[in-house]
Amino acid sequence: MTTNSRKSPALSVKGLVKTFEVSAPWLNRVIERKSRQFVHAVNDIDFTVPAGGCLSIVGESGCGKSTVARLITGLHRPSAGEIRFAPGQKGATLSAQMIFQDPYASLNPRWRVKNIIAEPLRELKLRDTAEAIMARVEELLLTVGLSASDGEKFPHEFSGGQRQRISIARALASEPEFLVCDEPTSALDVSVQAQVLNLMRRLQDELGLTYLFISHDMSVVRHMSDRIAVMYLGRIVEEGDTEELFARPRHPYTQLLLQTIPDINAPKRDRELAGGEVPSPLKLPSGCPFHPRCPMATARCSVDVPEVRMLTNGTRVACHLVEDEAAGSDVVASYASAARRS
Repeated sequence: MTTNSRKSPALSVKGLVKTFEVSAPWLNRVIERKSRQFVHAVNDIDFTVPAGGCLSIVGESGCGKSTVARLITGLHRPSAGEIRFAPGQKGATLSAQMIFQDPYASLNPRWRVKNIIAEPLRELKLRDTAEAIMARVEELLLTVGLSASDGEKFPHEFSGGQRQRISIARALASEPEFLVCDEPTSALDVSVQAQVLNLMRRLQDELGLTYLFISHDMSVVRHMSDRIAVMYLGRIVEEGDTEELFARPRHPYTQLLLQTIPDINAPKRDRELAGGEVPSPLKLPSGCPFHPRCPMATARCSVDVPEVRMLTNGTRVACHLVEDEAAGSDVVASYASAARRS
């Protein structure tokens, strides 16, 4: 995919923070002498999504990437920070919609497909008559590779891939310019994943859509993205152009994620993975959040939070070991040997 980094941003996020209180009830805390508890889901992140492009946020489960998706679409209120959409062609602000991870859970099982897709058209008054609404529903079904007659069926009558196509059709019904895609293919078989991803790429080209794509699968985001932001424990630890990030990952956590991708040419290759469990977001580690699992961590890593550095090629990375472009290549070269020693 060609880079869109020089285009004006459709979405700009600055200093985004989200914490959730998970404390016991007040009386229990008084009796048991416990303090309030908070989950630090998103911790001061910045990123932009260029108009017509695709930025993917990738990371392990619990890193906060789905919380970011819900913050962008207004399903959660941010604790701090700014989310700003650029003015769109259809109004004062860019119109955004979301494609959810589980297509069956996000579709009303009691409604026929035609009514599911028609609901945004009716609520937003995008068509004047019932005939115009149904004509638009049939057009959307054909756009996502289904037939007009499928509108008479219920969601349970479709396969997982077909249900996700219905979810895409419903998202497109409101004529958005920006789509937030939260793990849209993770519940699907591999062959069906490819069909849905190719459909989304085609629609992006035909309709000029902008994507924020959320996933844990590095091979999927490589297929979809112009840029990738790697997230760990609520922080973006590395962000860069897709091919550059795959060719020269700077952060040790990015290197760890890339090692999880199956290699058809070396299916039995040794993989030196970082040990330990992901720390609890209830009590974040001091310093760099990845240092308890990093085989290259130094004493400084456990004390100081690394600043996000902009390298000469446009990559942003938060790692004490990456001081400049040359140091970045040293991190990649020495990661495997460090993992073996740990």
